[in-house]
Amino acid sequence: MSLSRLVVLAICTWLSLTVIAAPTKPLDPRALNWVLPVHSARLTPGAVPPRKLDLPGITPLFLVGQDPASLKWLAQHALRLQDLGASGLAVEVADAQALRRIQAAAQGLEIWPVSGDDIAERLDLQHYPVLITPTGLEQ
Repeated sequence: MSLSRLVVLAICTWLSLTVIAAPTKPLDPRALNWVLPVHSARLTPGAVPPRKLDLPGITPLFLVGQDPASLKWLAQHALRLQDLGASGLAVEVADAQALRRIQAAAQGLEIWPVSGDDIAERLDLQHYPVLITPTGLEQ
């Protein structure tokens, strides 16, 4: 087995043990600096026209980036997002400092740094910030 495969195996094992060792302790999105940077090639900041969707059963989800428009949108909509119980994805984050700025604008909402390319492809979405609900897209 090559050294790189052994390293990957060791990391996967360590991650599995870490998660298994503390199942009652939820993951903290602020502690996910090791996944940074996050880049979503299919998404850019911009206007999102409202569109109807039929996604019964999904939890409301919002996508944001580190750009000024996303930070402003988060600050303006944080209370509504909290009321909806929405989950957040930071789809464009250069570093830990940018993630902290996003989380500060979110006023207590959990925001996870994750590429949004799969969601963008599935929903034919090109821009963020955006709120995705069971019934539609809105900005």
